[in-house]
Parts: sequence; structure tokens; C-alpha cells
Amino acid sequence: MKIGVLSYRFDYYTYLRNILYKLPEAEYVPVNDLYSNLRRAALSANRRLGRDLFPTFDLNNQFDDFELSKVDILHFSNGISYGRTPWVSHSETLLPRFSSLLQSYQEKYKTGLNMTPLVRRGFDALLSPSCKRIIAWSQSAADIQHELLSQLPFEERTIVLEKMTILHPPQEVLAGQITKRSYDYSNPIRFILVGMDFFRKGGREILNAFEHLIKAEKAPIKLVIVSSLRLDAYAAKETPADIEWAKQFISENPDWIEYHESLPNEQVLQLIKTCDVGLLPTYADTYGLSVLEAQACGLPVISTDVRALPEINNTDVGWLIRVPKTDLKEALYSTPEERERLSQHIQAGLEMIISSIIADPSVIFIKGMKALERIREMHDPDTYAQRLRDIYHEALNK
Repeated sequence: MKIGVLSYRFDYYTYLRNILYKLPEAEYVPVNDLYSNLRRAALSANRRLGRDLFPTFDLNNQFDDFELSKVDILHFSNGISYGRTPWVSHSETLLPRFSSLLQSYQEKYKTGLNMTPLVRRGFDALLSPSCKRIIAWSQSAADIQHELLSQLPFEERTIVLEKMTILHPPQEVLAGQITKRSYDYSNPIRFILVGMDFFRKGGREILNAFEHLIKAEKAPIKLVIVSSLRLDAYAAKETPADIEWAKQFISENPDWIEYHESLPNEQVLQLIKTCDVGLLPTYADTYGLSVLEAQACGLPVISTDVRALPEINNTDVGWLIRVPKTDLKEALYSTPEERERLSQHIQAGLEMIISSIIADPSVIFIKGMKALERIREMHDPDTYAQRLRDIYHEALNK
């Protein structure tokens, strides 16, 4: 079986996690198409001009190779195809993943659905017999897709809904066993945050919470950070000045902050194994793959309760910070006032949870064992591979 995968995304982390090399009997074929070439041309023009004159977001998520690739099935992440070759697509949030639809979702469809020619063509691709399966990463993603489809006529909505399924990402167990250890000032509890988008993932609140606990309460804790401190400005709306503040803060506190700008994934996983508790007190994440990786290393995780996080983290295997959010579990961060309120909830939640861990550090081992067992039961790679195999066979024989 030949599975076509976008050539320029062959090394993308989400493709490696969810699509590539899951079936030993399959051949994974890099494919190019019209929109890949348009995207490349737009990026080149933007670089020459020194500004983003030509948008590329929507080009990322459309495909048409005019059936030249000669594969059995195409598999996308957040993409759709206009051709006749059978295709399936993983979806983090919604399909078709166009900027206008994401904006409408974030605005809770207050002005209804703007059915532009692009949007109409995108829905027609989902309705097409070539579209065999929409694979939502989580129940959260499925709920958002349902909400989007509710804007369509009943018959169209029904056709697309019948193609939907939920399949959480696979995760191999990374720690054969974990050991219970004691903590004191010479052997502090090590917390770790991994993620390029530092501020969106709660980086400011983490630094402030740790500073308060260490300087005001002499807490025996240490913070490990793996982040490029990339300017994202998506949910947290950070500025270059915020990035400079974080860099200076980190450089001024080497006694309790261990900082890595970037590490290969294998080294990141080894570093996680030297830590005790994972951190993802995020403003906005569609899923939270770093949570799975921490749990697979035997670490319980402190996270917010947005999007899919309550599906993979809970008070048995970790800790949840309850934050203000929409009915679809998106945190409220649109206005400065909402972001300030969200920030306060995250920092207060972090301080309360970390204080409780310091008071009874035995909970780290107890929750870590349960987290490891959860990975074994809910994210088994062999079970995941069989589900994918069934999806492909059904798509090709239907």
C-alpha cells in the first residue's frame, strides 16, 4: 500500500507522531502538488519583499496533484484534497482548516458562516466520495467540528459526520520503571516545561510563580526549560519586550533555572527523565503532546484544562488548573482583560499545586505510576497502528 504524504511536511513532528511509519507493510511516498508549489512561490516572494504580502496559511491545507502521484491513498494533517485519489486527514481543530473558519470559530460564529467560494469548495471536498475519513485527535476536536458542521444543511452535515472518528495520538512508554525518591534543598523537585512558544504555554506565569515560591517561601524546587522563546503572539499576545524580559529573568536566576534553547527530541526525552513533574499551564494548545511524553517518562503533569488536556490529564495522574473558557473548552484570551484574568488563574493555580506537592512529595511517585499506566492503556502504538490499518483498508475497499 502506497500512502502519499506531503513532501515538505515529511519531517514535521505531528506527521512523524501520527502518520509516518506506523504500518511496517506500507510505503510512505513524498508527494508534491499545486498548492505546495504556490506556497513555495509565496514564501519566496515574501522573503524578497521583506513582508508577508502573500498569505500562505490556507495554502498549507489544500491539495491537488491532478492524480499524478500514483499512490493508493493520501494522508494529511489538517489538510483537504480536491482530487479523486482516496484521502483521510487528521484534524486538530476543524476541517477545512481555513483562516476565515478558524476566526469564525473563535468568534463563536456570531456573524454566521461566510460561505466564500474557498469555504464552499472546502466543504465540497469533505462531501466528496474521495474523502474517506476525518480523524479527530480528540473529543475536543470532534466537538469543534460538530459545531462547524452545524452551520451546514442537515444532509451535508450528516454525510460529513459519518466520516468522522476519534483517534488519540500514539505514545510509546519511555520509562521501564520509576523510583520513589526523597527531596530537600540539595535534591530539589525538578519541574520541566518544553515548548517553543514560551508565553503561550504559560512561561511568564511559571517564572513568576517559581520566583515567589523560592524567594518568599524557600521552596526546594528547580525549573528546567527547553524553549527557543519564539515570538508567537497568538494567545498570550507577547511582544519583543516580553521575550527580552524572559531572557534576562532566566539569565539572572541560574541557581534555580536550567535553560536549553533547543535540543534534539531524543535529548529532550532524556532530560525529561531527570525531572519529576511536567508543566503545561497553557493558554492555548489543541492537544498537548508534551504531556504524553512526560507521562510516558513517568512524570505527572500540571496543566490547564483547555481543549483536549482534560482528556489526557486529570487529578488521578496529574493536576489541572481550572481557567475561564468557552463551552468548547477554549480559554478566554481575546481581550487584555481576559488575558489578565487567565494569567492570574494560571499563576495562582501553579502556586497552590506546587505548594501542595512540596507539602507531600510522595504524590509525585503515586501520580507518576498512574500516568505511566495511562499511557500503556490509552496510547498503545500497536493498537493505534491497527486502527490506522483498518481506516486505510476500509477507505480502499468501500
